[in-house]
Amino acid sequence: MVDPNGNESSATYFILIGLPGLEKAQFWLAFPLCSLYLIAVLGNLTIIYIVRTEHSLHEPMYIFLCMLSGLDILISTSSMPKMMAIFWFNSTTIQFDACLFQMFAIHSLSGMESTVLLAMAFDRYVAICHPLHHATVLTLPRVAKIGMAAVVRGAALMAPLPVFIKQLPFCGSNILSHSYCLHQDVMKLACADIHVNIIYGLIVIVSAIGLDSLLISFSYLLILKTVLGLTREAQAKAFGTCVSHVCAVFIFYVPFIGLSVVHRFGKQHDSILPVIMANIYLLVPPVLNPIVYGVKTKEIRQRILRLFHVTTQTSDP
Repeated sequence: MVDPNGNESSATYFILIGLPGLEKAQFWLAFPLCSLYLIAVLGNLTIIYIVRTEHSLHEPMYIFLCMLSGLDILISTSSMPKMMAIFWFNSTTIQFDACLFQMFAIHSLSGMESTVLLAMAFDRYVAICHPLHHATVLTLPRVAKIGMAAVVRGAALMAPLPVFIKQLPFCGSNILSHSYCLHQDVMKLACADIHVNIIYGLIVIVSAIGLDSLLISFSYLLILKTVLGLTREAQAKAFGTCVSHVCAVFIFYVPFIGLSVVHRFGKQHDSILPVIMANIYLLVPPVLNPIVYGVKTKEIRQRILRLFHVTTQTSDP
């Protein structure tokens, strides 16, 4: 920003423009987006409720699934209410500290989700490659510690980002090109050298998302090697337990990697592509994950059908 004397000053607020070029259609686009958000929240809450109330599902795979569902709810909730306020009420202003908090929440929760997906891959590796040791390796207290480690890791890696942004002076435009605050978007408005932010952002992506995706791929190579030595019936059963997780991995990492590539190498001037990809990255995984696990996981599917069957019976006159 620039003060009345023409000197550089710190930002006090930013303006979120929503969907550039589609301002007139934003009001109507908010309805399907809001519907998807409600589906995401209800779907993930259903998964959490079923796993919590069914004692037979108190196993590492389903507890990790609960963690994933909880993070999906938090990730979508960190951006969607403000996005709806922009689209419906033209509430485009966001205070500087609120923007930093939203930025930290989105990035740290994404890091936590990546860690949980890695833990789920490790669970499948132990269950398939070392089934006799699964109960002793992944005990419930150890699963809880892994969950805590995911929270600490995600928060610790992303904590420096708002600190670095606070040190930057801002001048000129205060308009952000997205519907919510992203580190890549905010730092580009600074009128100072941002190499520290860029380098640290790359370090975080490589050490968190890059390392996690590499270890997940390695886990499935070991799983594939073990499964190929089994009978056809055992192969089908083993692959069946992995399909949902593989889908969740692709649903999370493909939009994230695509968004990172567009931000670093794409021409973003007056382009709506990065904005659409950013919205897909935060909304699509929370919507699809409960659907995938509800359809592909027999135990979850049976409980969902039983839940709706009970509701139908009790509502009949």
